[in-house]
Amino acid sequence: MANGILNGTDLKVYITPSGGTATLIAYATSATININHSPRSTSNKEDGGWESAMEGYRNWDVSVDAMYAWLDAAGSAIGGLTLSELFSTMIDTRVTTSVTFGVTTTAGGDTKYTGDVWMTSASLSAPNEDSSTFSASFQGTGALTQTVS
Repeated sequence: MANGILNGTDLKVYITPSGGTATLIAYATSATININHSPRSTSNKEDGGWESAMEGYRNWDVSVDAMYAWLDAAGSAIGGLTLSELFSTMIDTRVTTSVTFGVTTTAGGDTKYTGDVWMTSASLSAPNEDSSTFSASFQGTGALTQTVS
């Protein structure tokens, strides 16, 4: 269990294909999870000019930025998911998969967020004389589950 403010390096994004094993997105440099609520308007002519609202739909999404590589520094296959693998798994076959966002230690007391997603976008950046990077976004479908291990 982490004490105090978490180091962002400890929060990682894993993709689990249907019936498969959770695999880390390789060389990630940052990750974001957004949880949103869209209240529905209940405003009417008797509200005195003030907007009123009630509960509405919730949604969530995950995005990740990572270094782009085909092989590791030693020339061996990369152990995590690359952009090419994400693309072939999630875009070519158009399937939902599970995403886990959180700490993956086994110390206990760690929070994880898990749910099914569609990959909604991927972009590759190749600046001159700089490291190539990619970004991928995933839209949640259905409930997001928060668990503490």
